[in-house]
Amino acid sequence: MARGVYIHIPFCHQICNYCDFNKVFFKNQPVDEYIESLGEEMRLWTRDHDFSNIETIFLGGGTPTSLSPEQLYRLLELIRMYIPMEHVKEFTSEANPDELTKEKLKVLYNGGVNRLSLGVQAFQDELLKKLGRTHSNEHVFKTIEDAKNIGFENISIDLMYGLPGQTMQQWKRTLDIAFSLQLPHFSAYSLIVEPKTIFYNLMAKRKLRLPGEDLEAEMYDVLMQQMEQHGLHQYEISNFGKDGFSSIHNRIYWDNDEYAGFGAGAHGYINGIRYSNHGPLKKYMAAISNGEKPINETHTETKQERMEEELFLGLRKTAGVSKKHFIEKFNCTIESIYEKQLQELVHKGFIAIDDDYIRLTRNGRFVGNEVFEEFLL
Repeated sequence: MARGVYIHIPFCHQICNYCDFNKVFFKNQPVDEYIESLGEEMRLWTRDHDFSNIETIFLGGGTPTSLSPEQLYRLLELIRMYIPMEHVKEFTSEANPDELTKEKLKVLYNGGVNRLSLGVQAFQDELLKKLGRTHSNEHVFKTIEDAKNIGFENISIDLMYGLPGQTMQQWKRTLDIAFSLQLPHFSAYSLIVEPKTIFYNLMAKRKLRLPGEDLEAEMYDVLMQQMEQHGLHQYEISNFGKDGFSSIHNRIYWDNDEYAGFGAGAHGYINGIRYSNHGPLKKYMAAISNGEKPINETHTETKQERMEEELFLGLRKTAGVSKKHFIEKFNCTIESIYEKQLQELVHKGFIAIDDDYIRLTRNGRFVGNEVFEEFLL
């Protein structure tokens, strides 16, 4: 049974140079029609699936805050119409700092959103320009102040390191400014250059100067040290929060639990089946206008695939993977499937094993992908 709902808003006023998510420029797009299609998609799903125990809702993109206040109001109205809210603990919206006006903040807050995730990335104008971001530090400071005044207490910002031309001094300064904001949660990611992005094209032309792996590892080390010193506990490889503020929605992914995905290009996982929706808006909306769920591809997971995902998703969490839960879920022990891999990773010092949990060591966090690959049978 689904624990969470993800809703994709594919519109952006500016396309970032590193982004490979499904998105389109806002101008001349059928935004109002798309919102109505989202409502119809939710109706189609809730007609034959039980969403009564949904714990989280997440508005992602693209950029949800690219919508006007009126469009946001209609979107939230449709969500409340079709998604039972009785058990929803966390309702998150991603946002760009320069688009989140007081009016939009009030619409979100009054519509039930209780958590904001701001795409900040850096606090240096030259780095923001390279990333294709359009906000300034002043936008960030004002948006956070306005959000707190309206009533938002659960505010997170995204930061990035390993950026083109980024120095350690800039990274430390970014962290200092971030901590001065007195927020309960931060996400911090190293830049990954994905295909079909502007950065990928620049890299192919050898025009993208990235920090080396050693400097990137040093930045991650500084990140972990600084977060802990400021009372923000690392509960996942890239996420840090004060007690009670870890992201419930993201934990659904790392727990390998089920969730519904609505919107163009959205992914979901329901009844053991992973699915993805049509990405192009016309295909997505045409399917819905025909009374069909806009699903492009489905994949029914095998037991082996589910076990693999239990390990490489669960090991992202600082708590790690519960051996007891693994037995309950798959009717076998982790050791019976992965004995050789576990022994080798313990020997390398990348994982630790106690009575119930298998978890990454501090050294293991630096080579997480290498560890995860070991569990692909």
